[in-house]
Amino acid sequence: MRELTNGIHDIRLVVLDMAGTTVADGGLVERAFAAAAAELGVEPGSADHAEKLDYVRATMGESKISVFRHLFGDESRAQRANTAFEKAYGDLVDAGLIAPVPGAREAIEELMGSGRTVVLTTGFARVTQDAVLAALGWQDLVPLTLCPADAGGRGRPFPDMVLEAFVRTKAAADVRQVAVAGDTSYDVLSGVRAGAGLVAGVRTGAHGDTEFRAAGATHVLDSVAALPALLTGAR
Repeated sequence: MRELTNGIHDIRLVVLDMAGTTVADGGLVERAFAAAAAELGVEPGSADHAEKLDYVRATMGESKISVFRHLFGDESRAQRANTAFEKAYGDLVDAGLIAPVPGAREAIEELMGSGRTVVLTTGFARVTQDAVLAALGWQDLVPLTLCPADAGGRGRPFPDMVLEAFVRTKAAADVRQVAVAGDTSYDVLSGVRAGAGLVAGVRTGAHGDTEFRAAGATHVLDSVAALPALLTGAR
């Protein structure tokens, strides 16, 4: 894993992923993908469906429209799939099928209470991100939330959302004062590419230690709930 280039106690900005990291959605991404695949005529149980689902799993954390562009080729089909996905995921959210990862809200509040700024990011579209925030009552939990469209359209594994958080909040003087945490290798890679001083993979979502280390994580945590203690030296 990468060596830290500055002390972890000097972290001023914390950029956290949502689904799988701070939000437990119980596999809703795969359920929503099934709706998107059906919209494009992909037969459930077919080899094509299985292959596409494997790709969705492998690219968890990436901007969803980018995933559908890869899977379905032309822009029109990708947009149709993305619209169906976002609607299906939103319906599942409205049905009450998401919850905070245990200890996530408390961790966010503790981080902010220590004087750090926290930003929540997602690979979903803004409409879906807002639906998740509303369902959890998190609309005012943090000062800034970002989706790929807020950072010029490029989601993970590009560093754009991390750097957008850095520029907008002005919470840190140096990118090495930024911590990034997420449950996918794409979360980790986006933090590494942004030059963040701490990049943690968390074991509550899509990927595990092997993927995190391959992507360059500085730390692997059981949960985002362990992040405040790590930053204060209590862990």
